[in-house]
Amino acid sequence: MVGPDPKAGWKPGAAQPMLKLRATLLGEIRAFMRARGVLEVETPVLSRAGNSDPGIEQFSLHDAARYLRTSPEYAMKRLLAAGSGDIFELGRVFRAGEQGRFHNPEFTLLEWYRCDWSYQRLMDEVTALVRHCLPGFELAESRVSYRALLQTHANIDHVTASDKDLAARVRECGYDGPALDRNGMLDLLVTHLAQPQLPEHGLTLVYDYPPDQAALARIRPGPVPVAERFEVFLGRIELANGYQELTDAEEQRQRFASEATLRAERDQSRAPLDERLLAALSAGLPECSGVALGVDRLLMHRAGAASLDEVMAFSANRA
Repeated sequence: MVGPDPKAGWKPGAAQPMLKLRATLLGEIRAFMRARGVLEVETPVLSRAGNSDPGIEQFSLHDAARYLRTSPEYAMKRLLAAGSGDIFELGRVFRAGEQGRFHNPEFTLLEWYRCDWSYQRLMDEVTALVRHCLPGFELAESRVSYRALLQTHANIDHVTASDKDLAARVRECGYDGPALDRNGMLDLLVTHLAQPQLPEHGLTLVYDYPPDQAALARIRPGPVPVAERFEVFLGRIELANGYQELTDAEEQRQRFASEATLRAERDQSRAPLDERLLAALSAGLPECSGVALGVDRLLMHRAGAASLDEVMAFSANRA
């Protein structure tokens, strides 16, 4: 941790060989996408609309109604609706309240979208990219549904468990903090019981999440509805998050409204809804799947680094 004295922390956290490795990795990512015909795009870092997800806090500018993006997702979907075809963006994103060994308020995100692809097919491409960027690493791959993950590692079936059942299991984990809602309890069971048991040197893909955790993913109806969403864990660290993208504008508006209500209940900041995204969905977002991947965490694994500070020129402590 760099001290408060700016003169004491002027040097970069990443050594020169690490900076060169970062540049190499960025080049390899671009080459991978270019070879597969995916177009690189650039979208605004500042937007009039913000992110409504209660699980993500954003930075806002005080002198204008603008928000630093937490993801390029909304703007990229506008490009998709305008006929861009397959696209990717490699750039900086910003999330407030996130700082630590694996978190930094500003970080590099790779996000890409594939038209007419299922999320299962996109999972294949994510693993191909990770292997491309981690040459020489032996990564045993496993895929497991969210339901099976909790059944195996938390000894609970979230589909049939009541809130009371979940609360009892959470208490068994030693949690004695403020009361959690259902999704909060499920998140705790994943982070405290499931993640620590994932293969340390493996690649684990978890898919088909509870509908209440759909975010911008499509929900597949059935006897047990699921959100067509997946997360990728490199070792025991979350690396990527992908969706079968929701294309229904009205359903997306309803989800935004529900998230805004939840943010208000939690006394979180609120931002205007992205009406331009909703207009793009109304105009016609093509069937597609998309995923966002944390490049700094990927670099950490490749370099064997212990923290983000080692792979960034200037992390938040040095900025």
